[in-house]
Amino acid sequence: MKPPPLTPAIFLLSWILIFPDSTGTAAEKAPVLVVPSAESTLHVAVPLPEGFKRNPDAQYGLVEVGLESKAFPIQFSIPAKERDPQDRARMLAIISPREGAPADRRFRLVRRTDSTPVESPFSLKEIDGKSVRVEENGRPRFTYNFEKITGEKVPARDRRRTRSGYVHPLWGVHGEVLTCDFPRDHYHHHGLFWAWPYVTVGDRLFDLWTSRGIRQDFVRWNRREAGPAAAVLDVANGWFVGEKCVMEERALLRAFAGDAKSQVLDVELTFVPQGEAIALRGAREKSYGGLALRGNVRWGKNQKKAAVSTPLGVATEDLVVTRLAWADLTYPFQEGSESGAAIFIPRDHPDYPPTWVARRSGLLAVGYPGVEGKTFPPGQPIRLNYRLWIHADAPSHDALRRAYADYLRGGRARWKN
Repeated sequence: MKPPPLTPAIFLLSWILIFPDSTGTAAEKAPVLVVPSAESTLHVAVPLPEGFKRNPDAQYGLVEVGLESKAFPIQFSIPAKERDPQDRARMLAIISPREGAPADRRFRLVRRTDSTPVESPFSLKEIDGKSVRVEENGRPRFTYNFEKITGEKVPARDRRRTRSGYVHPLWGVHGEVLTCDFPRDHYHHHGLFWAWPYVTVGDRLFDLWTSRGIRQDFVRWNRREAGPAAAVLDVANGWFVGEKCVMEERALLRAFAGDAKSQVLDVELTFVPQGEAIALRGAREKSYGGLALRGNVRWGKNQKKAAVSTPLGVATEDLVVTRLAWADLTYPFQEGSESGAAIFIPRDHPDYPPTWVARRSGLLAVGYPGVEGKTFPPGQPIRLNYRLWIHADAPSHDALRRAYADYLRGGRARWKN
């Protein structure tokens, strides 16, 4: 059974503009959020405007200039600690398209006159002290495994038998499982994950992709939030050689409220080498190394491979060392219907667009810094951001291009005074 449509709530309530100023009206002095008009719903995460002081007991919304009777609910995502100057508090918002809207839409923050809380559609459920499952209106969205998960079918002596710090299962719009874990052909593939086959620490070479000599371990939770616009998991991990942490890893997962046609999951990764320089390199002649999605694709003699679409078109063969701004994997994950997920790359990604491996057997893998590799000095953050656009049905190539273009438009949302 298909879930009922979910749309961003719009409240018809009493609001007051914030940022009042004694030298002029609040409307004249309030910062304006300028958002490019788009064909689809935009999911934005922008730093809070300069000078904004949040009242933790108040409820806020976003109104479009000239349409102040309606407000989109928003959410403030506040870092636990300001460890990083770029780690600023953000406003999360879901902005529906509007027919006849200008090229740039203008919005202002408003505050409700009553304190009735806006309910969140999300719930966070911890499972066995190892995983956190994010649900939206009772439907599962994804599970993040922060502690060691064991593949019981993997031989006991195989170093790929356990792993942590990854997403699985990732569910589709209709409840289908999009990812697989410990697949027989590649035990080391695990849902949505991030790893490199060549990690050089000083003069020592390790393989994080198959857990040879180095591992990813959970360190602490920074945040676990459920609000009206999104669910946010913010976790600190480490790359360990023996008992020594050689790389600090931060994974920020942000699932926006979805609807009957699509869902959005943003993945923001930050890595900081500790003590020594670290070199990362992708697989030779393939380039995988970085973010990877292993789809729950079962293919064989009487089964079809997945459809892989990219800006180059629908792939007729596997792609390796190919520069792409996005790639999509569509397959009948659920009997009777096709669905899938695309990975979108923002324009500020290093070496944009990066190289990929895209296999019709079910693997989408971004390769940064790719086959030539790069050395990162200690203390220098490595930032890699992505969006997963999870969709029902099998979108056309044009629909995928439009979805990616709207993703870029949402990334251009900015405050202006």
